[in-house]
Amino acid sequence: MTNALILGGTGWLSGRISQRLQDDGVDVTCLARGGRAAPGSAELVRGDRDDPRVYEALSAREWDHVIDISSRADHVIAAVLALGDRAARWTYVSSVSAYADDVTVGADESARLHVAAKPGDEYEYGAQKVAAEDAVRTLGGRALIVRPGLIVGSGDPSDRFGYWAAAVLRAGSADVLLPPTEGRTAQVIDVDDVAAFIATATATGAINAVGAQHPLGDVLALFRTATGHTGGTVSAEEEWLVEHGVEYWAGERSLPLWLPAEMTGFMARSNAAYLTNGGLLRRLEDTVAEVVQDERVRGVERERRAGLTGSEERELLAELRRLPLR
Repeated sequence: MTNALILGGTGWLSGRISQRLQDDGVDVTCLARGGRAAPGSAELVRGDRDDPRVYEALSAREWDHVIDISSRADHVIAAVLALGDRAARWTYVSSVSAYADDVTVGADESARLHVAAKPGDEYEYGAQKVAAEDAVRTLGGRALIVRPGLIVGSGDPSDRFGYWAAAVLRAGSADVLLPPTEGRTAQVIDVDDVAAFIATATATGAINAVGAQHPLGDVLALFRTATGHTGGTVSAEEEWLVEHGVEYWAGERSLPLWLPAEMTGFMARSNAAYLTNGGLLRRLEDTVAEVVQDERVRGVERERRAGLTGSEERELLAELRRLPLR
């Protein structure tokens, strides 16, 4: 492979993919609006994917590999129509959110998907990914569909995994509020592992890019170990957290990685195909250590896209301590 086109290429994951390809000697072109610089020596082609003419110049060239991570089916469909016959290989980065089954533990790539979104439907992330996958499948044996789970690592703009580094760092010798951990799992994958797989895989079809399954409590304990946290932990019951306006998974006033008890399979999917096809998994302890350092640099008290603020956490802990003993 000598050249690759990344539709995007300047974001967090796509930027890592771009850099990995360049490290392997590939000439990379990134199509993006131009709000951020292209990584390394990649060529930046400025364009808005809402513009029907955005692919005109790119469709005049032959591509060894086209990579798309869009979460909008209309963008993916248009790209396949414009560039599909110019690409020797096509990788679409979908998501495990494409699956309709969030209950079955160990489900593989054959698990039931959401109904694909249709033009005019209200936006729903999983359904959009499925519709995009359908478009990419028209390319047959040239196409790889990668379905990552929760991608983590330094620089993560979602702030989900990094929240736990920030929470224990800011706590110092004080307690940290935890969600229920009994029977809950966490399954994450390092951003550099996903980027390497996309850059080097020769497989086709659909593959879950997910990490190993770990008890949630063990994952949260790794952050305490990595930071030398000397305080304790206080686990709140699920119903209590919901009653007090604490959200699952992500977003403001949330406890990231925590999922409803019935979503037993969302972070417990099979990664057998990923490993069989050359996917690598960095040690979780190493990823945690890198994320802890990243949060120190970025600032643990900064505004975040996910988690509780320090004051919100302290208020909740104070409220918990006022509960009568059972």
